[in-house]
Amino acid sequence: MSLSVRVIPCLDVAAGRVVKGVNFQNLRDAGDPVALARRYYEQGADELTFLDVTATVDDRSTTYDVVRATAEQVFIPLTVGGGVRSTEDVARLLGSGADKVGVNSAAIARPDLVAEIADRFGAQVLVLSLDVKRSPATPSGFVVTTHGGRTETALDALEWAGRAIELGAGELLVNSIDADGTKAGFDLELIQLMRAISSVPVIASGGAGAVTDFAPAIAAGADAVLAASVFHSGELTVGDVKRELALAGMEVRS
Repeated sequence: MSLSVRVIPCLDVAAGRVVKGVNFQNLRDAGDPVALARRYYEQGADELTFLDVTATVDDRSTTYDVVRATAEQVFIPLTVGGGVRSTEDVARLLGSGADKVGVNSAAIARPDLVAEIADRFGAQVLVLSLDVKRSPATPSGFVVTTHGGRTETALDALEWAGRAIELGAGELLVNSIDADGTKAGFDLELIQLMRAISSVPVIASGGAGAVTDFAPAIAAGADAVLAASVFHSGELTVGDVKRELALAGMEVRS
């Protein structure tokens, strides 16, 4: 577990606009990605995550011009995911200003992609994005989904995460589809299970609704906490979350 806790706003983007829904459904407009990125940078965000949530569904590449414009406005690490299918996609994203690249559906379809990206660019560039649902059909009780949570696979979430780490994934972005957008709190059991099998940093995602939701996620084993709707709506700021984490005795970056 890293020494300082990271607070990461997430920009879910479709058609060049930030969107948000509940359980990845009924997406609604939440603003301009470049303006929001700038706001979170000024609030003290440690990193930003930019996910093109319809790129895989629409079978297209992510929106490079939005990535480039965002990277010109913020000077903190930027992770970009959505529609990444090859090392050439990664190279183009890095050239557009991304610092790290998230892969999900394409890696599940062809796991060798994880090793190819890690071998070419280094594990520190590669974030395995996991959209996870509870399921009695797998040994761990959690199954991996693809295509923005729309398609359920037969993969046990913990087994897939462990395999991807062996192939070269440098970080796990673990998003609970069940909790996503509900504001009912992070799935602490899922975080604990991922922490137990992971030798790389774990980012907890899905379910943040109150400032008090974040510290339990870190206590459960997350190295970083990611949220979207509570930041987009202005209910919370990055500073609010960092102050609460500090009050809970956790080290945060000023």
